Amino acid sequence: MIRLVIADDHPIVRAGLIALFSLEPDLEVVAEAGTPDEAVTCAERENPDVVLMDLQFGSRARSTGVDATRRIRALDAPPYVLVLTNYDSDADILGAVEAGASGYLLKDAPPHELTAAVRAAAAGESALAPVIASRLLDRMRAPRISLSSREIEVLELVAAGRSNSEVADELFVSETTVKSHLAHIFSKLDVSSRTAAVSAARQRGIIR
Repeated sequence: MIRLVIADDHPIVRAGLIALFSLEPDLEVVAEAGTPDEAVTCAERENPDVVLMDLQFGSRARSTGVDATRRIRALDAPPYVLVLTNYDSDADILGAVEAGASGYLLKDAPPHELTAAVRAAAAGESALAPVIASRLLDRMRAPRISLSSREIEVLELVAAGRSNSEVADELFVSETTVKSHLAHIFSKLDVSSRTAAVSAARQRGIIR
C-alpha cells in the first residue's frame, strides 16, 4: 500500500484527490494539509511514501510548497514529494526540482497520469509531466536563454517592482552583484533594459 499526504490550500481539490485515490486499491490517503507547515508536520507524523504538494498556498501562508518540499526532504526518513500545481514557469519548475521534488505535474493532468506518477514517485523514479520534461529539455538544448536559478530570482524581484538596492537587500548580496546578474540576464535575453527583460522572460515562460 502506498501511503499519501495531500497538501493543498483548497478543500475541494483535496476532496477530489481523496476521491480519486480511494478508487485505487494500492493508494491510501493518510493525511491532508492546508498549509506548507501542516504538510511538514503530516510528513513527520505519518511517515508517508509520497507527499502530493501544491506550490502556492494563498497570501496568508508564511511559506510555499517549495519551502515545505525542502524541509520534508531534509527529514531523517524523507518521503518522496510530487508537485501538483497550476504553474509551469521555469522559476517554479527549477525551484521545486532543486528543493528535492521527485516529480512535477500540472493540475489538468488526466487521472491515470496522476496515479501513475504517484506510483513512479513511490518507487523512487522521476515523474515529470510531458510538458515539464519538454521544458527542461529545451533549457538543456538552448543554454543561451537558460537563466540560472539566482538570475531568475533577481528577475522575479525586478518584475515585482523592486529597485537594485531592494533586490540586493532581499537576496543578501551587494548591489554590484545584482547589477552583474542583470547584465548576464540582458545578454542572455538579448535585451537592453529591465522592462524588456521582464517582458521577454514572461513571453518565454521563464517567470510568471
